[in-house]
Amino acid sequence: MNNHISSKTSTMKLKQTINPILLYFIHFLISLYTVLTYIPYYFLFETRQEKANKIKAKPVDSKPESAYRSINSLDGLASVLYPACDTLDKVFMYAKNKFKDKRLLGTREILNEEDEVQPNGKIFKKVILGNYNWLSYEDVFVRAFNFGNGLQMLGQKPKTNIAIFCETRAEWMIAAQACFMYNFQLVTLYATLGGPAIVHGLNETEVTNIITSKELLQTKLKDIVSLVPRLRHIITVDGKPPTWSEFPKGVIVHTMAAVQALGAKASRENKPLSKPGPLDIAVIMYTSGSTGLPKGVMISHSNIIAGITGMAERIPGLGEEDVYIGYLPLAHVLELSAELVCLSHGCRIGYSSPQTLADQSSKIKKGSKGDTTVLKPTLMAAVPEIMDRIYKNVMNKVNEMSSFQRNLFILAYNYKMEQISKGRGTPLCDRFIFRKVRGLLGGSIRLLLCGGAPLSATTQRFMNICFCCPVGQGYGLTESCGAGTITEVWDYNTGRVGAPLVCCEIKLKNWEEGGYFNTDKPHPRGEVLIGGQNVTIGYYKNEAKTTADFFEDENGQRWLCTGDIGEFDPDGCLKIIDRKKDLVKLQAGEYVSLGKVEAALKNLSLIDNICAYANSYHSYVIGFVVPNQKELTELARKKGLHGTWEELCNSCEMENEVLKVLSEAAISASLEKFEIPVKIRLSPEPWTPETGLVTDAFKLKRKELKTHYQADIERMYGRK
Repeated sequence: MNNHISSKTSTMKLKQTINPILLYFIHFLISLYTVLTYIPYYFLFETRQEKANKIKAKPVDSKPESAYRSINSLDGLASVLYPACDTLDKVFMYAKNKFKDKRLLGTREILNEEDEVQPNGKIFKKVILGNYNWLSYEDVFVRAFNFGNGLQMLGQKPKTNIAIFCETRAEWMIAAQACFMYNFQLVTLYATLGGPAIVHGLNETEVTNIITSKELLQTKLKDIVSLVPRLRHIITVDGKPPTWSEFPKGVIVHTMAAVQALGAKASRENKPLSKPGPLDIAVIMYTSGSTGLPKGVMISHSNIIAGITGMAERIPGLGEEDVYIGYLPLAHVLELSAELVCLSHGCRIGYSSPQTLADQSSKIKKGSKGDTTVLKPTLMAAVPEIMDRIYKNVMNKVNEMSSFQRNLFILAYNYKMEQISKGRGTPLCDRFIFRKVRGLLGGSIRLLLCGGAPLSATTQRFMNICFCCPVGQGYGLTESCGAGTITEVWDYNTGRVGAPLVCCEIKLKNWEEGGYFNTDKPHPRGEVLIGGQNVTIGYYKNEAKTTADFFEDENGQRWLCTGDIGEFDPDGCLKIIDRKKDLVKLQAGEYVSLGKVEAALKNLSLIDNICAYANSYHSYVIGFVVPNQKELTELARKKGLHGTWEELCNSCEMENEVLKVLSEAAISASLEKFEIPVKIRLSPEPWTPETGLVTDAFKLKRKELKTHYQADIERMYGRK
């Protein structure tokens, strides 16, 4: 394994331009320092690499199809965090009693809002934010109890559905806890879903009540309320919307505060009509819909508790000293699970948004502070798209440094990469070279949890080096409550997603068509199947899809067929190497993994996003590319090409120049000739969840991208 790490390390090093004699002298000093610091380190500490090399999971028997379990759960899978806390309301009650007056949920005060005119004439809204205002565990409990009671007074019955369509904020979590207490089934919808998807979710679940915000009511719900005939009550979490007259007859708009007041006035004896049981549905979570209309995943109380039990075990020292920053969509299983893990362990949760996260974020007024600077979180979850953006922005700034500064940074970067590969720390580099970069996320991050999509080795290693913390890369699906695997904090290997969590087991099923078998040497390969109490009930009102994706074994354990192709390393860690839906057979019979092609090219500074495309009627791969505006403009200048941004993206000459860069990178990444895109289309518009071309987790929506670029596909494949 160490040789494998070393070879990867050498390919990820940054190139330096420095006098060879001076470089030799610097390397001599570095070697001397390394030897002097290594001697006490060797005798006093077990290295990170020694820990990383330990066996983390084992198959439960010697059969090829045997399930792998964490070495900490070989005798039985974990399913509860605390004794007798088998429903989410009991977990919160346990935490409330233990951490009663401790701070739980924090929101920054808005001091000022102003419009800022950009050079192109566009107007951006900028905010100046104050400090975080906090609610204690007791405060949150009282607000949730009163809100649930108020909903009960409005006619919400136990085991019936209620929707939440709202941005990530404290009120979202308060509403969720109210639903868990009163056994209301919480239907979650992404705030960025389009109208048809929202209507589909609301009508399929037959909700009469929906919780939302003023902005989403005005921008999204107002236009579709008439298409949801059962809707009776709309509750806004942040005050009354400005107009009331446009809603259909029979629909009443309330504020969250008014519903809480209604609940508080009701008799204290007016307790929940029905306490939830472990098998009752807690959440119906609508997926982001990367393959058509979103599906509602039915998740029980016991499913969520098993999932967060497994996740919490992988975070050493989790407790009251930790601060988590919440900014990803709470309608996503990664964010909801992460926040429930924190809530159950006494951590503070400070709320943010992608637009206010850092000092440089789009809504933060220049000179004022972003959320990470004020909050100084110790824990943070992120999707690869956000980490890739941070990586590219920092590397662009490095390229703009003076020659001396740039070479100093690169020397420190490469030195630390070598030390990480040997399982050692670099306290001097961390303190003097990487402190400023680390400060972008507040300076106190001790663990970054990444999920939602594969993270490239280059970006993972960059985050390890520059943010001086482990990146816990995880693997899970909405259908498994986000739980499957997470890497150990001392395991700095790249390209893996870790060993199975203590709540579940994983086995590999042969996929003959793709040529993957659990008897493959040197490593078993196959479709990843996840089993355990975290595996959910199935899809709401979709028995056919449930039967296709889930099954129960002879012991009554539930299993999920993920559609992902995995491979187990000798230490029991899983790699995701392919996906059934991403594998395309070309006309000549070669199989191309579209995800593999995209992963090899996405980290180019010239590329903001890329989607590879192929089909069985043609012999080559094509691609749609969102180029980086700054890098493409600079490339055009070097090649003597001029025009507006749209003209450059529509230029055949520019397409060819970008294609040359892509081809060189593809060869360096050891892609086969048939895997390298032959033609591309440059897109002047970025792909965001609002465009409908990517999900909230920034996964590509291949079907929508194919439809969007259909004319270009026909052009690139020669049909005019």
